[in-house]
Amino acid sequence: MGKLLAVALVGIAAALVGERLLALRRRLNASREVDPVELPNCRLVKGIERGSEDIDILPNGLAFISSGLKYPGMHNFAPDKPGEIFLMDLIEENPRAVELRISRGFDLASFSPHGISTYIGEDDSVYLFVVNHPHQKSTVEVFKFSEDDNSLVHLKTVRHDLLSSVNDIVAVGPDSFYATNDHYFSDFILMFLEMFLGLTWSNVVYYSPKEVKEVAAGFYSANGINISPDRKYIYVADILDHSVHVMEKHANWNLTHVKRLQLDTLLDNLFVDPYTGDIWTGCHPNGMKLIYYSPENLPASEVLRIQNILSEKPTVTRVYAENGSVLQGSSVAAVYEGKLLIGTVFHRALYCNL
Repeated sequence: MGKLLAVALVGIAAALVGERLLALRRRLNASREVDPVELPNCRLVKGIERGSEDIDILPNGLAFISSGLKYPGMHNFAPDKPGEIFLMDLIEENPRAVELRISRGFDLASFSPHGISTYIGEDDSVYLFVVNHPHQKSTVEVFKFSEDDNSLVHLKTVRHDLLSSVNDIVAVGPDSFYATNDHYFSDFILMFLEMFLGLTWSNVVYYSPKEVKEVAAGFYSANGINISPDRKYIYVADILDHSVHVMEKHANWNLTHVKRLQLDTLLDNLFVDPYTGDIWTGCHPNGMKLIYYSPENLPASEVLRIQNILSEKPTVTRVYAENGSVLQGSSVAAVYEGKLLIGTVFHRALYCNL
């Protein structure tokens, strides 16, 4: 009887593991191959070789680009080099990427920039918020941008127990922001177990010097986050649910769910066109290829444009798609006056004229 029970328990465990593996493969789109969508006027950005994970663009056309992310379980072409922030002036006819100098006193050696967000203060000062992973921890670094000498002055480092596994950020003041935690756990093994079990423990946190609180929860993996041009709605990409969540923002900074747009790809960062309100996103058609990187089976790139997301039938357009031979692992797509920048987790960046 004891042996039969043991065999039964082993069989049940094997069945559960098999079911979880199949579910994980579905969430990662492990079987999907991308159909190409070409853009005719594109070139790789010179000087960016180790990723362009997130991009934000000021109204004057200055684009900030985070590069050199070191993230547990993710490929990196130069793991011993510190991260960088690049600047591109999209007003120029042939813009180039320029590395921004960071003020003394900031720990550059452990700099691992992830999601970024800009905020323009009442005196027109430009603040750059950067998610950082020094020594595989999560912090938010706040910089002030000096256009005169293309430098970033480090103002402060934000740490908090609720900011445990930060992925992306959207600034809503000179010292306040919303941030996504892409996992509940920060330990790599526990992060994988959380993903394997399909736990929906990921969340969104609001931070200000006076108050820090969870404002949305129940995500498989909350990733990109951004705000509507009228500042009324927060958009959150759940990368493992292949969806964008629309959340209404309230006066007390709490969020309430409005709707969810289901797609067929792994959405990463979200960029909102300030003039049209369109959402642009860099996506991973097949997440398995991104996580288990192989030069023989490269992760593809895909860019979606979402129009009228608040309507009953939003318009979703595949603007760009490629199998990885040009651009590997697209994570963001940002537009400015007919120009498109596509960034990646650990590869190059692509500049296109639409």
